[in-house]
Amino acid sequence: MLKMKKITETFDMKVFTDNGEYFGDVEEAIVTSTKIFGWKVRATKSSFLNKVLGSAKGVIVPHQLVKSMGDIMIISKQAMPSYNPDEDE
Repeated sequence: MLKMKKITETFDMKVFTDNGEYFGDVEEAIVTSTKIFGWKVRATKSSFLNKVLGSAKGVIVPHQLVKSMGDIMIISKQAMPSYNPDEDE
């Protein structure tokens, strides 16, 4: 059964990848005239995005990469920017 959610219920929702890694928090939805185009995800202190982006505040995740929504949002690992910890040194 399909459960409906109001967009306002998704704000500050935790976002995880399908690998279980914490990605960030939903900041806002990007809506076209008839559908959701994507999600603006904010990098938080303990998130993967904070490690990768440095001073940037977040990323836009296309709605096609969202796998599931409930109490949390699960996205495909394809949304993750590439990260090599050796580049920091």
